[in-house]
Amino acid sequence: MTISFEYFITLATTNPVVFAIVILILGDIIINGATDAPNAIATVVSTRCLTPNQAIVMAAFMNFSGLLVMTLITSKVANTIFHMVDFGDDPAMALVGVAAGMVAIILWGGVAWVFGIPTSESHALIAGLTGAAFGLQGSFDAVNMSEWVKVIYGLVISSVMGIGVGWLTVKAIRLIFNNVSRRTANSIFTGAQIAGAAGVAFMHGAQDGQKFMSIMMLGVTLGAAQLAGTNVESLTFPLWVILVCSLTMGLGTGLGGKRIIKKVAMEMVSLEKYEGFAASLASTLCIGLAVFTGIPVSTTQVSGTALMGVAASKSVKALKLDAVQELVLTWVLTFPGCGLIGFLFASAAKFIFYR
Repeated sequence: MTISFEYFITLATTNPVVFAIVILILGDIIINGATDAPNAIATVVSTRCLTPNQAIVMAAFMNFSGLLVMTLITSKVANTIFHMVDFGDDPAMALVGVAAGMVAIILWGGVAWVFGIPTSESHALIAGLTGAAFGLQGSFDAVNMSEWVKVIYGLVISSVMGIGVGWLTVKAIRLIFNNVSRRTANSIFTGAQIAGAAGVAFMHGAQDGQKFMSIMMLGVTLGAAQLAGTNVESLTFPLWVILVCSLTMGLGTGLGGKRIIKKVAMEMVSLEKYEGFAASLASTLCIGLAVFTGIPVSTTQVSGTALMGVAASKSVKALKLDAVQELVLTWVLTFPGCGLIGFLFASAAKFIFYR
Protein backbone atom coordinates (compact mmCIF):
# COMPACT_ATOMS: atom_id res chain seq x y z
CA MET A 1 0.00 0.00 0.00
CA THR A 2 1.57 3.29 -1.18
CA ILE A 3 0.23 6.51 0.33
CA SER A 4 0.72 9.92 -1.27
CA PHE A 5 1.36 13.00 0.84
CA GLU A 6 -1.97 14.48 -0.22
CA TYR A 7 -3.82 11.35 0.88
CA PHE A 8 -1.91 11.37 4.17
CA ILE A 9 -3.05 14.95 4.89
CA THR A 10 -6.65 13.97 4.22
CA LEU A 11 -6.33 10.89 6.42
CA ALA A 12 -4.66 12.71 9.32
CA THR A 13 -7.22 15.51 9.31
CA THR A 14 -10.23 13.17 9.23
CA ASN A 15 -9.03 10.40 11.59
CA PRO A 16 -8.14 11.73 15.07
CA VAL A 17 -6.34 8.49 16.08
CA VAL A 18 -4.06 8.66 13.04
CA PHE A 19 -3.40 12.34 13.74
CA ALA A 20 -2.55 11.58 17.38
CA ILE A 21 -0.18 8.76 16.41
CA VAL A 22 1.66 10.95 13.88
CA ILE A 23 2.05 13.79 16.41
CA LEU A 24 3.30 11.37 19.09
CA ILE A 25 5.77 9.76 16.69
CA LEU A 26 7.16 13.09 15.49
CA GLY A 27 7.52 14.16 19.12
CA ASP A 28 9.38 10.95 19.94
CA ILE A 29 11.69 11.48 16.96
CA ILE A 30 12.51 15.00 18.15
CA ILE A 31 13.25 13.73 21.67
CA ASN A 32 15.37 10.91 20.27
CA GLY A 33 17.31 13.34 18.10
CA ALA A 34 17.84 15.68 21.05
CA THR A 35 18.98 13.01 23.55
CA ASP A 36 20.35 9.89 21.87
CA ALA A 37 22.24 11.52 18.99
CA PRO A 38 24.36 13.78 21.25
CA ASN A 39 25.24 10.78 23.42
CA ALA A 40 26.49 8.99 20.33
CA ILE A 41 28.97 11.73 19.37
CA ALA A 42 29.98 13.06 22.80
CA THR A 43 33.49 11.60 22.46
CA VAL A 44 34.39 14.11 19.75
CA VAL A 45 33.64 16.93 22.21
CA SER A 46 35.29 15.17 25.14
CA THR A 47 38.59 14.98 23.22
CA ARG A 48 38.19 18.58 22.00
CA CYS A 49 38.26 17.66 18.33
CA LEU A 50 35.10 19.75 17.85
CA THR A 51 33.29 22.36 19.88
CA PRO A 52 29.76 21.48 21.08
CA ASN A 53 28.21 23.76 18.44
CA GLN A 54 30.27 22.20 15.63
CA ALA A 55 29.43 18.70 16.85
CA ILE A 56 25.70 19.45 16.99
CA VAL A 57 25.64 20.83 13.44
CA MET A 58 27.47 17.74 12.22
CA ALA A 59 25.19 15.40 14.20
CA ALA A 60 22.02 17.05 12.91
CA PHE A 61 23.16 16.76 9.30
CA MET A 62 24.40 13.17 9.69
CA ASN A 63 21.23 12.07 11.48
CA PHE A 64 19.18 13.46 8.62
CA SER A 65 21.48 11.90 6.02
CA GLY A 66 21.65 8.53 7.77
CA LEU A 67 17.89 8.02 7.84
CA LEU A 68 17.39 9.34 4.32
CA VAL A 69 20.23 7.48 2.59
CA MET A 70 20.09 4.17 4.46
CA THR A 71 16.32 3.83 4.11
CA LEU A 72 16.71 4.18 0.34
CA ILE A 73 19.33 1.38 0.49
CA THR A 74 17.74 -0.93 3.07
CA SER A 75 14.72 -0.64 5.36
CA LYS A 76 15.29 -3.93 7.22
CA VAL A 77 15.14 -2.39 10.70
CA ALA A 78 11.84 -0.66 9.86
CA ASN A 79 10.40 -3.90 8.50
CA THR A 80 11.51 -5.82 11.62
CA ILE A 81 9.61 -3.36 13.83
CA PHE A 82 6.60 -3.42 11.48
CA HIS A 83 6.30 -7.23 11.53
CA MET A 84 7.42 -7.78 15.14
CA VAL A 85 3.91 -7.83 16.62
CA ASP A 86 0.41 -8.55 15.36
CA PHE A 87 -2.42 -6.23 16.43
CA GLY A 88 -5.07 -8.42 14.83
CA ASP A 89 -7.16 -8.32 11.66
CA ASP A 90 -9.32 -5.33 12.58
CA PRO A 91 -7.53 -2.15 11.36
CA ALA A 92 -9.56 0.07 13.70
CA MET A 93 -8.63 -1.98 16.76
CA ALA A 94 -5.02 -2.26 15.60
CA LEU A 95 -4.88 1.53 15.26
CA VAL A 96 -6.01 1.89 18.88
CA GLY A 97 -3.33 -0.63 19.87
CA VAL A 98 -0.59 1.40 18.19
CA ALA A 99 -1.83 4.55 19.94
CA ALA A 100 -1.80 2.68 23.29
CA GLY A 101 1.78 1.63 22.65
CA MET A 102 2.83 5.21 21.95
CA VAL A 103 1.13 6.49 25.12
CA ALA A 104 2.95 3.77 27.07
CA ILE A 105 6.32 4.99 25.78
CA ILE A 106 5.61 8.55 26.91
CA LEU A 107 4.29 7.49 30.34
CA TRP A 108 7.21 5.14 30.90
CA GLY A 109 9.60 7.93 30.01
CA GLY A 110 7.92 10.13 32.62
CA VAL A 111 8.02 7.40 35.29
CA ALA A 112 11.67 6.68 34.51
CA TRP A 113 12.51 10.38 34.79
CA VAL A 114 10.70 10.82 38.15
CA PHE A 115 12.31 7.75 39.75
CA GLY A 116 15.69 8.09 38.05
CA ILE A 117 15.35 4.78 36.20
CA PRO A 118 17.74 4.40 33.25
CA THR A 119 15.83 3.80 30.03
CA SER A 120 16.23 3.37 26.29
CA GLU A 121 13.75 4.87 23.85
CA SER A 122 14.40 2.01 21.44
CA HIS A 123 13.64 -0.61 24.08
CA ALA A 124 10.61 1.37 25.29
CA LEU A 125 9.25 1.44 21.73
CA ILE A 126 9.61 -2.33 21.37
CA ALA A 127 8.19 -3.03 24.84
CA GLY A 128 5.25 -0.65 24.54
CA LEU A 129 4.13 -2.03 21.19
CA THR A 130 4.56 -5.64 22.33
CA GLY A 131 2.57 -5.03 25.52
CA ALA A 132 -0.20 -3.30 23.55
CA ALA A 133 -0.39 -6.19 21.07
CA PHE A 134 -0.72 -8.64 23.98
CA GLY A 135 -3.48 -6.48 25.42
CA LEU A 136 -5.47 -6.69 22.18
CA GLN A 137 -4.80 -10.32 21.28
CA GLY A 138 -4.65 -11.84 24.74
CA SER A 139 -2.25 -14.57 23.60
CA PHE A 140 1.23 -15.23 22.23
CA ASP A 141 -0.23 -14.89 18.74
CA ALA A 142 0.47 -11.20 19.29
CA VAL A 143 4.21 -11.76 18.87
CA ASN A 144 6.05 -12.84 15.74
CA MET A 145 8.96 -14.62 17.39
CA SER A 146 10.97 -14.92 14.16
CA GLU A 147 11.19 -11.11 14.18
CA TRP A 148 11.09 -10.46 17.93
CA VAL A 149 14.10 -12.72 18.51
CA LYS A 150 16.14 -10.05 16.70
CA VAL A 151 15.63 -7.91 19.80
CA ILE A 152 17.63 -10.52 21.74
CA TYR A 153 20.33 -10.39 19.07
CA GLY A 154 20.31 -6.63 19.49
CA LEU A 155 21.01 -6.93 23.21
CA VAL A 156 24.04 -9.08 22.39
CA ILE A 157 25.30 -6.56 19.84
CA SER A 158 24.77 -3.61 22.18
CA SER A 159 26.60 -5.29 25.06
CA VAL A 160 28.96 -8.16 24.33
CA MET A 161 29.84 -7.10 20.79
CA GLY A 162 30.05 -3.42 21.69
CA ILE A 163 32.57 -4.10 24.45
CA GLY A 164 34.47 -6.67 22.37
CA VAL A 165 34.80 -4.54 19.25
CA GLY A 166 35.75 -1.49 21.31
CA TRP A 167 38.46 -3.48 23.10
CA LEU A 168 39.84 -5.02 19.88
CA THR A 169 39.79 -1.73 17.97
CA VAL A 170 41.77 0.25 20.53
CA LYS A 171 44.24 -2.63 20.96
CA ALA A 172 44.81 -2.75 17.19
CA ILE A 173 45.34 1.03 17.02
CA ARG A 174 47.90 0.92 19.82
CA LEU A 175 49.76 -1.87 18.04
CA ILE A 176 49.76 -0.13 14.64
CA PHE A 177 50.77 3.29 16.00
CA ASN A 178 53.14 2.05 18.67
CA ASN A 179 56.17 3.81 17.15
CA VAL A 180 54.36 6.96 16.03
CA SER A 181 54.95 10.14 18.05
CA ARG A 182 52.09 11.47 20.16
CA ARG A 183 52.03 14.75 18.20
CA THR A 184 51.71 12.94 14.85
CA ALA A 185 49.12 10.52 16.26
CA ASN A 186 47.03 13.36 17.67
CA SER A 187 47.12 15.12 14.31
CA ILE A 188 45.96 11.95 12.53
CA PHE A 189 43.25 11.05 15.03
CA THR A 190 41.76 14.53 15.26
CA GLY A 191 40.47 14.17 11.71
CA ALA A 192 39.84 10.44 12.13
CA GLN A 193 37.70 10.96 15.20
CA ILE A 194 35.58 13.60 13.51
CA ALA A 195 34.95 11.11 10.70
CA GLY A 196 34.24 8.38 13.25
CA ALA A 197 31.74 10.51 15.16
CA ALA A 198 30.05 11.44 11.89
CA GLY A 199 29.75 7.72 11.15
CA VAL A 200 28.06 7.06 14.50
CA ALA A 201 25.59 9.93 13.94
CA PHE A 202 24.87 8.65 10.42
CA MET A 203 24.15 5.13 11.67
CA HIS A 204 22.11 6.48 14.57
CA GLY A 205 19.81 8.19 12.09
CA ALA A 206 19.53 4.98 10.08
CA GLN A 207 18.88 2.75 13.11
CA ASP A 208 16.68 4.81 15.46
CA GLY A 209 15.04 6.83 12.72
CA GLN A 210 13.82 3.71 10.94
CA LYS A 211 12.22 2.37 14.14
CA PHE A 212 10.03 5.41 14.65
CA MET A 213 9.41 5.93 10.95
CA SER A 214 8.09 2.37 10.77
CA ILE A 215 5.49 3.03 13.47
CA MET A 216 4.45 6.30 11.88
CA MET A 217 3.88 4.51 8.60
CA LEU A 218 2.12 1.64 10.38
CA GLY A 219 -0.35 4.07 11.91
CA VAL A 220 -0.97 5.83 8.60
CA THR A 221 -1.33 2.53 6.73
CA LEU A 222 -3.75 1.15 9.33
CA GLY A 223 -5.84 4.30 8.99
CA ALA A 224 -5.95 3.87 5.23
CA ALA A 225 -6.80 0.19 5.62
CA GLN A 226 -9.63 1.06 8.01
CA LEU A 227 -11.01 3.50 5.45
CA ALA A 228 -10.72 0.96 2.63
CA GLY A 229 -11.91 -2.01 4.70
CA THR A 230 -8.78 -4.06 4.03
CA ASN A 231 -5.94 -5.58 6.10
CA VAL A 232 -2.33 -4.44 6.23
CA GLU A 233 0.19 -7.03 5.06
CA SER A 234 3.11 -5.05 3.65
CA LEU A 235 4.91 -1.77 4.19
CA THR A 236 6.32 0.76 1.76
CA PHE A 237 8.06 4.05 2.54
CA PRO A 238 7.19 6.97 0.25
CA LEU A 239 9.95 9.52 -0.10
CA TRP A 240 7.88 12.16 1.70
CA VAL A 241 7.75 9.96 4.86
CA ILE A 242 11.53 9.49 4.82
CA LEU A 243 12.08 13.25 4.35
CA VAL A 244 9.64 14.25 7.12
CA CYS A 245 11.19 11.86 9.65
CA SER A 246 14.75 12.74 8.58
CA LEU A 247 14.15 16.48 8.93
CA THR A 248 12.40 15.97 12.28
CA MET A 249 15.32 13.99 13.72
CA GLY A 250 17.83 16.55 12.47
CA LEU A 251 15.70 19.33 13.96
CA GLY A 252 15.57 17.56 17.34
CA THR A 253 19.34 17.19 17.40
CA GLY A 254 19.84 20.83 16.50
CA LEU A 255 17.35 22.17 19.06
CA GLY A 256 18.14 20.10 22.13
CA GLY A 257 21.47 18.43 21.60
CA LYS A 258 23.89 21.01 22.98
CA ARG A 259 22.83 20.64 26.61
CA ILE A 260 23.05 16.85 26.50
CA ILE A 261 26.34 16.70 24.65
CA LYS A 262 28.04 19.11 27.04
CA LYS A 263 26.79 17.16 30.06
CA VAL A 264 27.92 13.79 28.70
CA ALA A 265 31.27 15.11 27.52
CA MET A 266 32.06 16.66 30.89
CA GLU A 267 31.09 13.50 32.80
CA MET A 268 32.90 11.15 30.46
CA VAL A 269 36.17 9.46 31.38
CA SER A 270 39.13 11.42 29.98
CA LEU A 271 40.02 9.99 26.58
CA GLU A 272 42.96 10.23 24.24
CA LYS A 273 42.03 11.18 20.67
CA TYR A 274 42.83 7.69 19.38
CA GLU A 275 40.64 6.16 22.10
CA GLY A 276 37.74 8.38 21.09
CA PHE A 277 38.22 7.28 17.49
CA ALA A 278 38.33 3.60 18.54
CA ALA A 279 35.04 3.96 20.43
CA SER A 280 33.38 5.76 17.49
CA LEU A 281 34.63 3.23 14.95
CA ALA A 282 33.47 0.31 17.09
CA SER A 283 30.03 1.91 17.51
CA THR A 284 29.70 2.58 13.78
CA LEU A 285 30.62 -1.01 12.91
CA CYS A 286 28.20 -2.54 15.41
CA ILE A 287 25.28 -0.24 14.54
CA GLY A 288 25.98 -0.65 10.82
CA LEU A 289 25.85 -4.44 11.18
CA ALA A 290 22.51 -4.11 12.96
CA VAL A 291 21.09 -1.83 10.25
CA PHE A 292 22.00 -4.16 7.40
CA THR A 293 20.69 -7.26 9.20
CA GLY A 294 17.46 -5.65 10.40
CA ILE A 295 18.33 -5.96 14.11
CA PRO A 296 16.94 -3.20 16.37
CA VAL A 297 19.57 -1.97 18.84
CA SER A 298 19.90 0.93 21.25
CA THR A 299 22.51 3.21 19.70
CA THR A 300 23.17 4.89 23.04
CA GLN A 301 23.93 1.54 24.64
CA VAL A 302 26.16 0.48 21.75
CA SER A 303 28.14 3.72 22.12
CA GLY A 304 28.31 3.23 25.89
CA THR A 305 29.52 -0.37 25.73
CA ALA A 306 32.09 0.52 23.06
CA LEU A 307 33.47 3.06 25.52
CA MET A 308 33.51 0.34 28.18
CA GLY A 309 35.57 -1.83 25.85
CA VAL A 310 38.05 1.01 25.31
CA ALA A 311 38.30 1.56 29.07
CA ALA A 312 38.70 -2.17 29.74
CA SER A 313 41.65 -2.31 27.31
CA LYS A 314 43.67 -0.40 29.93
CA SER A 315 42.43 -2.38 32.89
CA VAL A 316 39.30 -4.29 33.86
CA LYS A 317 39.18 -2.03 36.92
CA ALA A 318 38.73 0.92 34.55
CA LEU A 319 35.19 -0.29 33.85
CA LYS A 320 32.75 1.75 35.94
CA LEU A 321 30.49 -0.55 37.93
CA ASP A 322 27.69 2.03 38.01
CA ALA A 323 27.71 2.21 34.18
CA VAL A 324 27.38 -1.59 33.94
CA GLN A 325 24.59 -1.57 36.53
CA GLU A 326 22.74 1.15 34.60
CA LEU A 327 22.96 -0.91 31.41
CA VAL A 328 21.52 -3.99 33.13
CA LEU A 329 18.80 -1.96 34.85
CA THR A 330 17.73 -0.54 31.50
CA TRP A 331 17.14 -4.06 30.18
CA VAL A 332 15.55 -5.42 33.36
CA LEU A 333 13.15 -2.53 33.94
CA THR A 334 12.28 -1.04 30.53
CA PHE A 335 10.88 -4.16 28.86
CA PRO A 336 8.48 -5.27 31.62
CA GLY A 337 7.73 -1.72 32.83
CA CYS A 338 6.83 -0.13 29.50
CA GLY A 339 5.34 -3.40 28.24
CA LEU A 340 2.95 -3.55 31.19
CA ILE A 341 1.78 0.02 30.61
CA GLY A 342 1.15 -0.76 26.94
CA PHE A 343 -0.75 -3.91 27.91
CA LEU A 344 -2.97 -2.08 30.40
CA PHE A 345 -3.83 0.78 28.04
CA ALA A 346 -4.60 -1.53 25.12
CA SER A 347 -6.69 -3.82 27.35
CA ALA A 348 -8.63 -0.85 28.69
CA ALA A 349 -9.23 0.50 25.17
CA LYS A 350 -10.42 -2.92 24.00
CA PHE A 351 -12.81 -3.17 26.95
CA ILE A 352 -14.22 0.30 26.42
CA PHE A 353 -14.56 0.38 22.65
CA TYR A 354 -14.86 -3.26 21.57
CA ARG A 355 -16.68 -5.17 24.30
